[in-house]
Amino acid sequence: MQLVVARIGRAHGIKGEVTVEVRTDEPELRLGPGAVLATEPAATGPLTIETGRVHSGRLLLRFEGVRDRTAAEALRNTLLIAEVDPDELPEEEDEFYDHQLIDLDVVLADGTEIGRITEISHLPSQDLFIVERPDGSEVMIPFVEEIVTEIDLEEQRAVITPPPGLIDESEAVIASSRDEETGDAASDDEPGTPKGDA
Repeated sequence: MQLVVARIGRAHGIKGEVTVEVRTDEPELRLGPGAVLATEPAATGPLTIETGRVHSGRLLLRFEGVRDRTAAEALRNTLLIAEVDPDELPEEEDEFYDHQLIDLDVVLADGTEIGRITEISHLPSQDLFIVERPDGSEVMIPFVEEIVTEIDLEEQRAVITPPPGLIDESEAVIASSRDEETGDAASDDEPGTPKGDA
């Protein structure tokens, strides 16, 4: 099974190094010297990592045969793809590979079906589940423990406790109109407390 483990950024210096946007929780395993990676676009690769180092909080890689800034810049935006055994699990208990999460059913704690994970979006600040609702619409759910309370691979489901407005936009509208009212309506409910089934 092939997994995207990084995206090449801009060239760094004049000796062929590039910055990379890491998309794996195990960069030391996937992006170490000697690793041979497929690429997207395919014509750019395969690329073999010659050296790697961290500079100012960013991972810098140099690939075999890439010796100058021009060659490094030509690799910009290339995706690096590792071959991974589908049965392999991350070292940390609470970590998951994208392929383990795709197609999981997303449900509320009471079992209410929200949809199915179709994609994982890796942003600099956090990862997002792209969830397809039964009506065909999509919702984005931050993959943070405050919202995603359980990943059950045996049951093939992700249990979430979303804040008001994340799943049902009408809740967000109600919450904002409540804030504008004067009187006691705003104090009836604790902010951030989910309201039962919508």
